[in-house]
Amino acid sequence: MSARPTRRRVLLGASGLAAAGIAGLRAQAGARGLTVRTRAGLALGTTVSLTAAGPDPDALDAALSEGMAALRTVEHAASLFRPDSALSRLNRDGHLDAPPAALTTMLAFALGLAERTGGAFDPTVQPLWPLWSQAAERGARPEPAALRDCLARVGWRRVRLSPEAITLEPGTAVTLNALVQGHAADAVMAALRARGIADAFVDTGEFGAAGAHPDGTPWRLGLADPRRRGEVAAVIAPFTGFAATSGDYNMAFSPDFSDHHIFDPATGHSPRGLASVTVTAPSGLLADGLSTACMVLGPERGGALVARHRGCALRVSVKA
Repeated sequence: MSARPTRRRVLLGASGLAAAGIAGLRAQAGARGLTVRTRAGLALGTTVSLTAAGPDPDALDAALSEGMAALRTVEHAASLFRPDSALSRLNRDGHLDAPPAALTTMLAFALGLAERTGGAFDPTVQPLWPLWSQAAERGARPEPAALRDCLARVGWRRVRLSPEAITLEPGTAVTLNALVQGHAADAVMAALRARGIADAFVDTGEFGAAGAHPDGTPWRLGLADPRRRGEVAAVIAPFTGFAATSGDYNMAFSPDFSDHHIFDPATGHSPRGLASVTVTAPSGLLADGLSTACMVLGPERGGALVARHRGCALRVSVKA
């Protein structure tokens, strides 16, 4: 699981959005009597963008404003890129009273997924990030003794969660980087739906789509090749719902990608079998969590995990 950086996004986005450009999108929508509105910015350690189409420009503007506000709410709750986020304060102090709802939702999901996967998914791998990062800066790997000491502070049962407070055992720290972008996509799409927006595409680092592209065709999602930058390995068409990807290449500690930012909580090392995993699901939170869990579990056990969740599908890229 990612400790500090976000994962380099395997998903290239909705087919036609980047190629058409804003002017092209507006022309396509206008031919159907619709208006297109977009919003973009920096959040969650990456660039984010929201696109919506509909007949009422004012309604679109209001919906996108509420969508961005919903995204910021998730960011303020759980982004490790913000030292003032609730999660950053929890890691700093070991205790947090009155945690925000977005944080308790994600952490409750994370602990549940940890239990269901026998700890293959674990939100307490955060201490492994500085250990590996500092070793990589020296051109080395962590010393076995240092790794053992670090692993003694990892374990999802070291977290106590209630609606009133969250407490960590001494030395424990939490990352929700494997969930926060997917949950942000959920929050944005919920805000758009509440405003009656039927056609939308959101990119929060993970992806959500509803309805149709401004030209009236189904949304399409291109999946980048994890080893050949800029090349599309596959296309999901039509694409609706949510998709998330985990891969070994966003933050690699070794040139051959054998050591990277996703950690097996049992060993403190990176799983070796897969280069990337993409999961489509009815929610961004579920897609995001399952994609990381599958990187650790591997294709067979990961496939069995995904199969237990209705409406989910798995795509994997095996290491060469």
